[in-house]
Amino acid sequence: MQGVKGGLAKKLNFIQTISTLKQSLALLIQSPQIYEEEDNRSNNLPELAVGYTSVSDHVRDVKVEELEFNVSNKENVILSIESKGEALANDNTDFTFSTENSMERNNMHEAEEDNESNDGYLLDFEEKCPPGGEESVILYTTSLRGIRKTFEDCHSIRILLENMRVLYNERDVSFHMEYREELWTILDGRVVPPRLFIKGRYIGGADEVVKLHEQGKLKKLLEGIAVQVSNCLCGGCGNMRFVVCLNCNGSRKIFAGGEGDEFFIRCHECNENGLVKCLIC
Repeated sequence: MQGVKGGLAKKLNFIQTISTLKQSLALLIQSPQIYEEEDNRSNNLPELAVGYTSVSDHVRDVKVEELEFNVSNKENVILSIESKGEALANDNTDFTFSTENSMERNNMHEAEEDNESNDGYLLDFEEKCPPGGEESVILYTTSLRGIRKTFEDCHSIRILLENMRVLYNERDVSFHMEYREELWTILDGRVVPPRLFIKGRYIGGADEVVKLHEQGKLKKLLEGIAVQVSNCLCGGCGNMRFVVCLNCNGSRKIFAGGEGDEFFIRCHECNENGLVKCLIC
């Protein structure tokens, strides 16, 4: 931008110089003797552009001597200077257009650098993508209170994401055994929740996530994630993401031959806890 501003200042200075020359040459045509007397008095010279002390400096700087500057050709000189001034003035449109384009390019370049920096930082984490987690946030948790620290860690990360108002998919391994098997398969071991994944990258457990948040880096990793509009509870499950199976009423058993049959079979619609995923969520 400094180069563009410098070019504009140079053009404006050149236009001012041409205007001053036109006035000076007009005086020379009317009375050369008077102008010569005025030229010998530096204190009474007409106002010139900054940095010039005489008419000769003006003529030498703008290279008017190439136009055969003499008394007999004064009219041609003025016409040549006017044509050059008009051409330079017409260049302002192109100059403005190029300035706007350069500003747009700078804005686009800055936006691209921001996106590259965020994506580049996310690429520093190991690529381990849960099913359906390519462009979303997946949090594996547990609602069991058997181990107090595990339960509290899950609650802390859940509250952290909710305060940042980002949409995330919570997968409670205590509600659904498939989530537990899914997590163990992704991380190649019997790990315990909480475990956070962002855009197919494994961020870590509670300690790693809290550390990133304290350093101000977690917010950068979550840029581009959809924002949670409201904190209203789901009308179907109360944000538990599971409801009791209506086919077996949570018993996981149904009559083999219909009601009244003495033999039961396993319900194929619910999980090991007699729950099904909430259709509303």
